[in-house]
Amino acid sequence: MTIAGELAQERMKPEWQTFSLELNEEQVTLRDWVREFSVNTIRPAGAEWDEREEFPWPIVKEAAEIGLYGLESTMSMFLDPTGQLTPIFLEEIFWGDAGIGMALQGTGLAVSAIFGQGTQEQIAEWLPRCYGTASEPVVAAFCSSEPNAGSDVSNVRTTAKYDEATDEWVLNGQKSWATNGGIADVHVVIATVDPSLGSRGHAAFIVPMSEAKGISQGAKVKKHGIRASHTADVNLDDCRVPGAYLLGGKDKLDARLAKVREGKRAHGNASMATFEASRPAVGAMALGVARAAYDYALDYAKEREQFGRKIIENQAIAFKLANMKTELDASRLLVQRAAWLGGATLRGQKAEFPNAEGSMAKYKASEAGVRITEEAIQILGGNGYTREYPVERFHRDSKIMTIFEGTSEIQQLVIARTISGIRVP
Repeated sequence: MTIAGELAQERMKPEWQTFSLELNEEQVTLRDWVREFSVNTIRPAGAEWDEREEFPWPIVKEAAEIGLYGLESTMSMFLDPTGQLTPIFLEEIFWGDAGIGMALQGTGLAVSAIFGQGTQEQIAEWLPRCYGTASEPVVAAFCSSEPNAGSDVSNVRTTAKYDEATDEWVLNGQKSWATNGGIADVHVVIATVDPSLGSRGHAAFIVPMSEAKGISQGAKVKKHGIRASHTADVNLDDCRVPGAYLLGGKDKLDARLAKVREGKRAHGNASMATFEASRPAVGAMALGVARAAYDYALDYAKEREQFGRKIIENQAIAFKLANMKTELDASRLLVQRAAWLGGATLRGQKAEFPNAEGSMAKYKASEAGVRITEEAIQILGGNGYTREYPVERFHRDSKIMTIFEGTSEIQQLVIARTISGIRVP
């Protein structure tokens, strides 16, 4: 008993009190605030904007007016040493509707690229321009993928050539599947400066449509899901931008390319750095959609009667819901862990993912989202397959989470390479 008493006293010290699954007061306040906006504004409008396949500017404006869309709210969530505010926000928004959620979140990729790769001067100048103002909100676009370069970022063919005479970069190429492409002002464009170096020869450029000539919107993509989010091609035809619009600056780029050409290791792939930071966020988006489907299916199963009893009283249905809830909670724990690891720099530590925890979170949550939304359709039966009920939309919206920002197959490859230390082909 003496030993037990000593251990109990020792483990009352602060260092034993660091693990908790409880949200703090600020996190609970944010969750409840966003949930209220989703319940009252996003969820009722989801089906309409999905059918219209148009960008929901009125809802973005309403979110901006109350402080849920804009630079201040984004920085407030990012500057959280626990890393949890962003996934909390995203899960609640995407629970409301994934298409509208993506309309509110699509700017985040461009912001992440500027914040992660830009100079302090570039961050101060361009981040506010990504969001606009509360009364006149705008969006930004991140342009990486191309017709022949999705998962294979080394295959990017958009070129950037430096014109010393004018101190300008000249960009040529076509970008595909760009969220907010063409309706944004600020476009962050990934281009190859030295094609012989593959992905190590890439750089990121700020291309504002209000200033640059030679940038235009191409075909708008008609999508399977998240149809309220705008997705389009972006064309660059001798598009000139000032030298200062290269993220990080030319000196830093030249130094990195010189290292690569000498055969030395150089960090900083312009596209992959942005994706790696955002993968747990995609997991949180998938969670929101999956939870929406689970909630609806559970309520439906408790009300729907067949053969004289509620359908949840049948093991076939009850076990489906049990598995859905288990998958949902397991995915959330992986997202929370990855978000915690990602917040390490704000705790004065080095952010590390020793087992590709960010990819694990994105992989598990996105795959679970597809399974959970499909099971929701099955629980509703014929009703689930109609547009009169929202679960078919949830299912359509969930699938993209397994594809963008690294397919499930790419996530498995990243995880395998990380845990083995072997470059699995």
